[in-house]
Amino acid sequence: MTPALRNIAIIAHVDHGKTTLVDEMLRQSGAVRDNAEMAERAMDSNDIERERGITILAKCTSVVWEKGDEPVRLNIVDTPGHADFGGEVERILSMVDGCLLLIDAAEGPMPQTKFVLSKALALGLRPILVINKVDRPSADPDKALDAAFDLFAALGANDEQLDFPVLYAAGRDGWADKTIDGPRADLDALFETVVEHVPAPDVAEGPDAPFRMLATTLEADPFLGRILTGRIISGTAKPGVTMKALSRDGKTIEQARVSKVLGFRGLKRQPVDEALPGDIIAIAGFSKASVSDTLCDLTATEPLPSQPIDPPTLSITIAPNDSPLAGREGDKVQSRVIRERLMRQAEGDVAISVTETEAKDGFEVAGRGELQLGVLIENMRREGFELAVSRPRVVTRTDDNGQVLEPIEEIVIDVDDEYSGVVIEKLSQKKAELAEMKPAGAGKTRLVMHAPSRALIGYHGEFLTDTRGTGVMNRSYLEHQPHKGAIEGRRNGVLISNGDGTAVPYAIWNLEERGVMFISPGEVLYEGMIVGENAKPDDLDVNPLKAKQLTNMRASGKDEAVKLTPPHRMSLEQAIAYIGDDELVEVTPKSIRLRKIALKPHLRKRRAKETA
Repeated sequence: MTPALRNIAIIAHVDHGKTTLVDEMLRQSGAVRDNAEMAERAMDSNDIERERGITILAKCTSVVWEKGDEPVRLNIVDTPGHADFGGEVERILSMVDGCLLLIDAAEGPMPQTKFVLSKALALGLRPILVINKVDRPSADPDKALDAAFDLFAALGANDEQLDFPVLYAAGRDGWADKTIDGPRADLDALFETVVEHVPAPDVAEGPDAPFRMLATTLEADPFLGRILTGRIISGTAKPGVTMKALSRDGKTIEQARVSKVLGFRGLKRQPVDEALPGDIIAIAGFSKASVSDTLCDLTATEPLPSQPIDPPTLSITIAPNDSPLAGREGDKVQSRVIRERLMRQAEGDVAISVTETEAKDGFEVAGRGELQLGVLIENMRREGFELAVSRPRVVTRTDDNGQVLEPIEEIVIDVDDEYSGVVIEKLSQKKAELAEMKPAGAGKTRLVMHAPSRALIGYHGEFLTDTRGTGVMNRSYLEHQPHKGAIEGRRNGVLISNGDGTAVPYAIWNLEERGVMFISPGEVLYEGMIVGENAKPDDLDVNPLKAKQLTNMRASGKDEAVKLTPPHRMSLEQAIAYIGDDELVEVTPKSIRLRKIALKPHLRKRRAKETA
């Protein structure tokens, strides 16, 4: 018996328990055997997703629930929680007929949730509210429910959407109930609510109509090539059939023979002989078709309506590492290998574009934000690449009148009342405009500001300092607007090593009064490497290699032991945001170093003499 279908998306803020809940749904539905080993947070398949607790890639899974009147297959789509990875959100939501909104019982709905939820409500989806982690001591489910209702109303939900069912859950313990004092045994109440509340897919045209499917996600597989995922609107999909791909404007991109039709079965994608309308599947065989294209029968002429792909807002230059320490820690250092890796990334991620620079020695990589580009570089670093990375730049456009337009982002900030003034002041200096300011309860203020993307590069660390670590900031692309003019950058200069060698404790101890050090004793340094931040605005050449001079005269008192302040270590994203236009981040599998692109004239002369 073919199970009935329900397609749902799960929407949640970072760390509200979305992936843990899906783990339990897989176990209790029998998609994963009780005695089978399943990794914790199985949907977070990427190492960085597990480490950071964020969903980067939109993924599908399915479970079959058989306790009702008839078996029902639930296709579950996991949506990215961070706006940098939200390029697929609207297309992903077009595959589903309902959604679960998961919120923390203590924190309530967070700004990150607003981005995906607003898209879901605009598409007419009727959400099911799941208040998670109600077993925690700090939980306040009634307050969380009121805040969720207010959010729905603020986002323009209609009466039908406002009449949402509510479930109380503890995903980690594997239970969900319709009342706060329910039996707390299993997730049956969740499955029942989904089957009752989410409509079955609309398959008016049926399986005999010509095949049509909108590609919503894309990935590159080393064996199958391009794999395009989407929901079948009409017709049936079978392997071996020749289809064509239409662009958004109706032009034929290519014709191709379908090599594989893959269905989602539990955590695995399995080949199927036939897929019916309403099902979410993946198709292999196309070489040019991409996201937003319509895959269809050869007789079809009209493409399915789709959302355009949002433009990239930030770009960086990635080049082979050419420092004096190049090739010591990584095994992938050639430009050709880096190019192949970046092109492979661009093929599987529509939000990233790669072009060669004019000098042919680097690659311009454009993406949605610092986090997305940082994750790409971190992945390459773990694969053994050595790279030199430039400071991020915004991707500008020029309108019909020749005016330069730059990307503007909407920032939603939740901050303690006492810190709202300093946040507004700092962002106003960065050409941001205050769009909305209102009390958020519990002594907090919510600010909505519109700021140029370039003003926010590296601002997050400063924001956490200003708010004593209590502020929450979420960003999403708004639109391109006329260029806002010059914005003040980093105020401090840097300390630059004037020689090659190993850092000496005595020298670092003497340099600490000059500023903050980035290095430890014993580190290998080279001329031009940035070893610290100067307390003054100018760059300063220093000698971190100078040892204490010993004499044959006995000192009258004992020498004091050298006590060093621990160095300031930056993460990859912090380093990329910190550097200036004339500096680079050197990224290797083991190290993150900063360096100047151009040496000062006297250092250049000295290096030329030594080379000669």
